[in-house]
Amino acid sequence: MLTMLLAFTSFGLYLAAGAIPALRLLRGPGRSPGKPLMLALGALALALHAAVAYLSSLAAGGLYFHFFEAASMVGLLMAAMTLFFSLRQPAENMGILTLPLAGAAVLAGLLLGSPEPGARALPAGVGVHVYTSLLAYSTLAVAALHAVLLALQESRLRHRHPGGFVRLLPSLQAMESLLFQMLTLGFVLLTGSLLTGFLFLEDMFAQHQVHKTVLSLVAWVLFAILLIGRWRFGWRGQTAVRWTIGGFIALMLAYFGSKFVLELLLHRQ
Repeated sequence: MLTMLLAFTSFGLYLAAGAIPALRLLRGPGRSPGKPLMLALGALALALHAAVAYLSSLAAGGLYFHFFEAASMVGLLMAAMTLFFSLRQPAENMGILTLPLAGAAVLAGLLLGSPEPGARALPAGVGVHVYTSLLAYSTLAVAALHAVLLALQESRLRHRHPGGFVRLLPSLQAMESLLFQMLTLGFVLLTGSLLTGFLFLEDMFAQHQVHKTVLSLVAWVLFAILLIGRWRFGWRGQTAVRWTIGGFIALMLAYFGSKFVLELLLHRQ
């Protein structure tokens, strides 16, 4: 009962926090609450979400990362990354998407997720790999959403429609700088995820792992090329957006695509 109450409270706070930047875009900064309130509500929602995850793990006898539990953790980490980047950067508009998604994820993890009979808690080394993977996925998911926002902004400016939400966004240069900060952090975490996978998992190319490993390596290569292209050739704009989204799609298929097929369709752990 307590876990359910915390989950629904977290959901409501996430929605309230995500509504603040949305109101800012609709009404203008002078007629809507500011970023500090969004950060405060988001941090409280995040704390309650973490409490739900902890209580759920206690009830289950350990941490499990089946499809909906993993989605809940990704939602939590995406919200955390949004708040982290918003502390000193103009990233609060991402909260319009990431915070409600985190709210939906905390409810989905609680209401739809449950460990399968005979499932075991993760060993410590594998847990390091899983947490690093979730951090990488969450950071690059926020980067992909930011890239979509950047693409919309650039398109509006190119077609000379600078009004609406575009006038309240930071400059293109600031948006691109923030995107590559996210990508750099996500790439470092993804590298750590792959290294810990090869270190702690028995066989990264086993039959039930090979598709995940190959797609993760494809994503790593795509993000590496993008970062090298930025450093060496100054890639930006639509080029950066396309490579970011392409890399994230490969990563999404690697993690959630494989989990969806194995756990929800084939009912395998």
